[in-house]
Amino acid sequence: MVGEHDREGSGLPRTLAEAVQPAPEPVRLLGAVSTVRSLGGVTFVILRDRTGTIQVVLPGEADLPREAVVEVIGHSRADARAPGGVEVEAAAITVLGRPAARLPLEIGKPVLRASLETVLDHRALSLRHPTIAAAFHVAAALAGGFRCYLAGCGFTEIHTSKLVATATEGGAGLFRVEYPERPAYLAQSPQLYKQICVGAFERVFEIGPVYRNEPHETARHLNEYTSLDVEVGFIDLDGLLTLETALLQAMLQEVREQAGQAIETLGITLPSVERIPRLTLAQAQERLAGAGASSDGVPVAPGADLDPAGERALGRLYAEEGSDFVFVTHYPAAARPFYALPDPRDPERTLSFDLLFRGLEVTTGGMRIHDYTQLRENMVRFRLDPGSFGGYLEAFACGMPPHGGFAIGLERLTAQLIGASNIRWTTLFPRDLRRLEP
Repeated sequence: MVGEHDREGSGLPRTLAEAVQPAPEPVRLLGAVSTVRSLGGVTFVILRDRTGTIQVVLPGEADLPREAVVEVIGHSRADARAPGGVEVEAAAITVLGRPAARLPLEIGKPVLRASLETVLDHRALSLRHPTIAAAFHVAAALAGGFRCYLAGCGFTEIHTSKLVATATEGGAGLFRVEYPERPAYLAQSPQLYKQICVGAFERVFEIGPVYRNEPHETARHLNEYTSLDVEVGFIDLDGLLTLETALLQAMLQEVREQAGQAIETLGITLPSVERIPRLTLAQAQERLAGAGASSDGVPVAPGADLDPAGERALGRLYAEEGSDFVFVTHYPAAARPFYALPDPRDPERTLSFDLLFRGLEVTTGGMRIHDYTQLRENMVRFRLDPGSFGGYLEAFACGMPPHGGFAIGLERLTAQLIGASNIRWTTLFPRDLRRLEP
């Protein structure tokens, strides 16, 4: 997995975790003042950086406001009374940056007592709180594990355009942007591009933003989010599910190895991904109906599509059996995009799937149509003009292998993993119906 590089010669300063070991040699610390208190003619400062905190002791009073950025030269020593068992007696302290205004949030305490809206309004400051920052260390480790595992399996990382001439997932939900002489839109997904690339590279992945101009105002939807996309040639549906299972195992292992402190800060236990149960949508509906499952007091009716209430109910059923994850396969063709491959045994269904994690869809994927004629016919069936997809269709006219793929929503996956009630807690700068800044 991804490891720490040797920093000798990197030019990077030592972090608090690296610099503070009881030793006779002077140490140089760089960080922000988290808390300050004076007692008996001595000032105690808790200094913070990305790796944690250390107590610094200064003689006399000190004019050090919270969040002042400082350089400390001193000697470290063991002290069981100090946080972490080590403190630094400062010989010199230099203020490198001083707050210019009163801080709108109290981030020096273990728990940040503020609403989500307040946290997002003051994002520049709230991100400095260890609990808030921990969520993004987890997200970074998930993305790092995703990239490392797939690269190790021979995948090529691609970077596709986010400016497109036509819809990827259908005509609705597009953000129109100014473009010279013709309409352009923000990409709803890299789907068409990653399929084209499968014809050349066979195995591709991408980590990037996607945009959905949809009027959702829920805890699980955003107008911009980060998508972890995979597309693979010469694979079948069973292979896709097996691949994602192995991928999730690797991603969670990366979190354990690279975000251990964040896990401790958040107080979470990572799930085990030994084997993920699989069932068709029809089987899921039957199971929900047979169990009399309901959500919010509303029974899940037989034959109904798996809506959010059904997803939560199914998640509870499988949680009782010891699984946080469940694959649901074979969704109706009418509920999937034009490129979804129909099941040869039941053309009204597709060889597609969703992955539910603790009752929330975090992945959508499936096999794609790879026959040129069938793909054109399906476009017409979906009331799309094949003439608007010339560059995409060229790949199929030149011959394409059987292929499939999936996309994981990074913010959703992170939110479910850490137990966040709203994906805005795991989004650096959320974009939704009401928020376009900061």
